Order: sequence, then structure tokens, then C-alpha cells
Amino acid sequence: MQRTFLLSSLGITLALGACASSAQANTEITWWHAMGGALGDKVDQIAADFNASQDEYVVNPVFKGNYTETMTSAIAAFRAGKAPQIVQIYEVGTATMMSAKGAIVPVYQLMANANVDFDPSAYLPAVAGYYTDPEGRMLSMPFNSSTPVTYVNRDILEKAGIDELPDTWQGLGNVLEKVVDSGAAECGLTTTWPSWVMLENYSARNDIPFASQANGFEGLDARLKFNQTAVVDHIQRLEEWQQDGRFAFGGRKDEAAPKFYSGECAMMMASSASYAGVRENASFDFGVAPLPYDADVIDTPNNTIIGGASLWVLDGASEAQEKGSAQFFEYLSSPEVQADWHQFTGYLPITEAAAELTREQGFYAKNPGTEVAIKQMTGSTPTENSKGLRLGNMVQIRDVINGALEKIFAGEVGVQSGLDRAVEQGNALLDQFQNANS
Repeated sequence: MQRTFLLSSLGITLALGACASSAQANTEITWWHAMGGALGDKVDQIAADFNASQDEYVVNPVFKGNYTETMTSAIAAFRAGKAPQIVQIYEVGTATMMSAKGAIVPVYQLMANANVDFDPSAYLPAVAGYYTDPEGRMLSMPFNSSTPVTYVNRDILEKAGIDELPDTWQGLGNVLEKVVDSGAAECGLTTTWPSWVMLENYSARNDIPFASQANGFEGLDARLKFNQTAVVDHIQRLEEWQQDGRFAFGGRKDEAAPKFYSGECAMMMASSASYAGVRENASFDFGVAPLPYDADVIDTPNNTIIGGASLWVLDGASEAQEKGSAQFFEYLSSPEVQADWHQFTGYLPITEAAAELTREQGFYAKNPGTEVAIKQMTGSTPTENSKGLRLGNMVQIRDVINGALEKIFAGEVGVQSGLDRAVEQGNALLDQFQNANS
């Protein structure tokens, strides 16, 4: 009996040891991200579903704070030799990541090394183009991409006697005038993220350069040009509209949203990913429309450009971790996962297949307006002016631009002088970036 018990115990021990060895055999991949709250819960679910779909890899998502904090933490960890394998970096950090020589494994190389099928043409061109090099090779994996759209308070428009929205800024001016003059609302239009919407996307939408060197895609010697283009006239138009109530400046980020939620302003330009927030906060019938284009500049509008973030693989991972990262990216890009992410968050689906699946599932029909961003992004082939921005120190440049806009709309400086100063300060930041990375 004693011998039988010992053998039995040994068998249990060996079995437990085998299980432990099997569990330890799983390759762990750490993913640092900036998605808090419900978005963070969704990220956890995506990772858990991937982990359950196979038994070779375990992706461990870790929330590291906002975009800036996540990027700063990743850079510090890489220098200390303790970097995660995957990190989420917002779009304005793309140039910085590209210039971090030896710090990244480009996605096109990652997928090839892992023998994972990878077709860049499957991704929305305006999304994939933002994260490619001059040869068109994808450097990071698009994840949460958004683009600005126009949210409208239909109740206010009906009160003002407006049946439909025009496609142009010129026509929009007339509509906003009716809104204010009729007393339907005290403010016609506001915007979140004014640099992104009113300068960066205005330039892309109307096919004018924001900066030289194809907005930075063709070299570190790119310099800002928006003080020499129709952007000046556009900001002048908004400044004049603010004086008669057609426009209200609401802050640098999303501080303007309450102006729309409260009914103070009839319209708001904001991220397509704001759809859920608008739905939650609006006590009125709302709609979604594309960003207008400037009829004095272009006859047919370009696509707008994206915001959001992509996933980068940092150098230093083991071969197994890199292979697992490639497998995870393939899973993440699948139509089912992307359609679910898109429908849950309001971010764009990164592939044509995910958009088509969402359409087949009836999501767009049940949620009018959610397809506007897709059509806006896919309605034209991106040009060098609408492919995106590849500028170093872009976070600081946006701060400079938003600071200039604050002074312009406060009446402290003129439009031209304010934008000239922003370009001067922004170009100094670009010069610093070029010198540090040449």
C-alpha cells in the first residue's frame, strides 16, 4: 500500500509538473497601452480572447496612463533594457518612433520573419498610409484610428428651418447664420481639438500642404507652411464667425463638447470616436455629417486624416515573442475582431473587410451616421497632402498652434501674425528634431 501510495503521489507530482511546464512554455508578450475605462476593459477582452484562441502565447495588456505617459514610459523602459514587446503610440509620435534607430521592429519585417500572411492593401489606404515609410512599407500596426466629423443637433436645425446640411464651408456659413438669427441657438458651431480639425484636417480635406516635404513624409527637413495657404483665410473666417455667434472657440482639446451637449451650439466638429460620448450626453436628436470642404479651394474634397494610435514592436524581444506579436497582429486585424472593436468604440475599422462585415451585420443601418467617417476616409485616393503628417515634435507643435488660436480668438493678435508666430515657433521645434536625428 505504501508503494502504491508513493507511486500514486509521484504520478500526481509528475502530472502537476508537466502542467506547470506546459504553462511556463507559453511565451508571454507584454502590451503597454493608453486605453482607460471601458476602452481598457475592451482591450483586456481582446487580449483574453486571443489567449484563449491558441496555447502558444499569452498577451498581457498593461494600462500605462494617457498617450504621452505611455510613450514616455516606453522610451524610458527601452533605454533601461526593460521595454514591453508591444506599445501603443499616438499618431503624432510616429516620427519620433521612426527616428528611434534600432528601437523598433517594423511591422512589415515582423510579419515576414514570422511567415504570417500580411497584405497592406487590405487596410484602409488613409489609415495604412499614415504608418508607412516612403517605400510604402508598414512600420506599425494601425489599431485605434479616428477622423473628425460634424455632429449636428437636428432639433435646433429643425427649429431654424434647415432641412439639410451643405457640403461646403461657404454653404455652412449661411446655415449657421440662420441658426443664430432665428434664435434656435446662441452659437452655431464649435470644435474640439482645433489644430487637428481646423488646420491639419482642413489642409488635407482641401489638398493643400500643412508642411513641406509632403508633410514630412519625404524628409526631416520639412517645415510648416500653413501660414502661406488658405488656412489663413479659413481661420479668418472662423474669427469673423465668432464675432457674430456662428462659431465659438471652446479650448485646446475636447473642452468644447459641453457647448454642444447643452444645446448652446448647434454643431460640433469632433472625432468620429466621439460618437458614443455624443450618444450618451445628447438629450436631443443628433446626426453626423462629413467635414465640409472649401469651394474656393477645391472642387472635390480629399479624404481627411486620422488621429488615434498604432501598435509598435520594440526591439529586444525574443524570436518567440516577435512571432507571437505577429500572430496577435494577425488576430487583431481579422474582420470579426476589427468589426467588434469599431462598433464598440466608434474608432474606424482598419480594414475594408471589417467595414464590409459591419455593414452586413446591419450596424450602420441601426446606427445612422456611424458610416460617415468610413465614406469620408475612402471617398478619394490619398494625396501627399492627405496621407497624414510625419513631423517631429508634433505634440509640442500642436501646443504652439493651439496657443496661437487662443490668442487669435481672444482678439489679442491678428490671424496672420498669430499663424506666422506659430509657424516660426513650430519650425524651431522641427529644426531641433532634425538636428537630434540626422
